[in-house]
Amino acid sequence: MALLAASALGWVVLDPFPPGPGSSPDVTSASAETDVRRQSFSMCGRDRYNCVVDGDTIWLDGRNLRLASFDTPEPHDGICGGHAEVKLAKQASRRLLELLNTNPFIVDTFGLDNTGERTLATIRIAGRDVGDIMIEEGLARRWPDGVEWWCS
Repeated sequence: MALLAASALGWVVLDPFPPGPGSSPDVTSASAETDVRRQSFSMCGRDRYNCVVDGDTIWLDGRNLRLASFDTPEPHDGICGGHAEVKLAKQASRRLLELLNTNPFIVDTFGLDNTGERTLATIRIAGRDVGDIMIEEGLARRWPDGVEWWCS
C-alpha cells in the first residue's frame, strides 16, 4: 500500500536501463530536486564538482550524472567513428556546456546506470529535455533505441 501511495506521488520510479551483471532491477527513490538551478560549469579536468565530461555525462555538486534518454559520440580515438566521432563528441560536449551555463535548468535523478557508478538524470531547460535539444541539433541519438549513425 505504501509503495502504491509513493508511486502515485511520483516518489518511486523503475530504472529504465538494464541492470549491470549480477544485479537485479530495483525500485529506486526519485529525487526531490525540482528547484530551478543556475550553475557555472567547465569542461572536466582534475576538478570534478560542476563540469561536463562529455555530451551525456556531467558532474553536478560532486555527483557523477549520466543523462538519460540520449547518447552522444565518444571523445576517444579507437571507437567506431574514428576521428569524425571524436570531432562530433567535442561539439556535443561544448554544446552541453553552453546549454548548462546559459540557461536555468531542473534536474531529476532516478537510480543508477548499468555500471552502478553514475546516477541517472534528466535535465530540463524551459521544460524541454536537454537530450531532445541535442538530438534535434544532430549531436546525439535517442537511447536506447537510436542508431549510432556516427559509426557509419
